[in-house]
Amino acid sequence: QVRLLESGGGSVQSGGSLTASCADSGDMDRTYCMGWFRQAPGKERERIGLIYIDGKLVYEDSMKGRFAIIQDNAKKMLYLKMTSLKPEDTAIYYCAACDGQVEPSADGAWGFWGQGTQVTVSS
Repeated sequence: QVRLLESGGGSVQSGGSLTASCADSGDMDRTYCMGWFRQAPGKERERIGLIYIDGKLVYEDSMKGRFAIIQDNAKKMLYLKMTSLKPEDTAIYYCAACDGQVEPSADGAWGFWGQGTQVTVSS
């Protein structure tokens, strides 16, 4: 059974904005951490940021300022708001959930993944 399902990707011109959404069929309000990742063509997957169960947000330094993670436990939705998009932001964007109370940087920490949503930014 698929737990996470992303939507909301698309194509936008440089400088534009998009919001990706992730619907969680699991127990989002009891999940230790949830996050957004992306993988550009020919590159390794990188983490954008994550939100802990207590609401604490942590972003990778290179992602600060243009990306914002929002969690709505009532709707069981995780959002990624993206602004001032650049062509180098073109990638498949994934949401993920921690598998238990783990260190998010540890191998195997992210046990649940969505199928991804494509974001394409043209110049």
